[in-house]
Amino acid sequence: MKRIILSTIAVMAFGFASAQDGHFKVGAHVGLPLGNTSDLFSVNLGADVAYLWNVSDKFSAGIVTGYTTYVGKEYNGYIGSVSYAMIRSTNQSFIPVAGTAQYSITENLFVGADLGYAINVDGDLDGGFLYQPKFGYQNKKIELYAAYKGISNNGTLASLNLGFNYKF
Repeated sequence: MKRIILSTIAVMAFGFASAQDGHFKVGAHVGLPLGNTSDLFSVNLGADVAYLWNVSDKFSAGIVTGYTTYVGKEYNGYIGSVSYAMIRSTNQSFIPVAGTAQYSITENLFVGADLGYAINVDGDLDGGFLYQPKFGYQNKKIELYAAYKGISNNGTLASLNLGFNYKF
């Protein structure tokens, strides 16, 4: 699965390289865990780096990576089969490797999505399929967006995020 996703991203990157021009984006995001994720984690924090090629006037596509972490919290649970205690979940940190696409609805509003794989680099969960639809405001230099992030592999880590990107 990892090979298929990484191969798709590479093909997209080389395919869009012949487009007119592109730009870098660097940003940060903060999110509230949703559903069962909120039982174990208090917040999602991260940083992103992306390069997008302009495919048309309103559509751009490219690659994105970065670092995202779900910060663990204390919860009531069982240790072994007998004792009941406060347990602290461990932080789960990922490096996403994904393709990204963005469509400008108007000059200042856009929709987009990131699709790829999140590699776990700190914690005891496996990595998984990453998907992140976005909606936001943009101008020539910045983007502000809201996104739903999911990392799926035998369950889903999910969060509702707010993010900021600076365009170069």
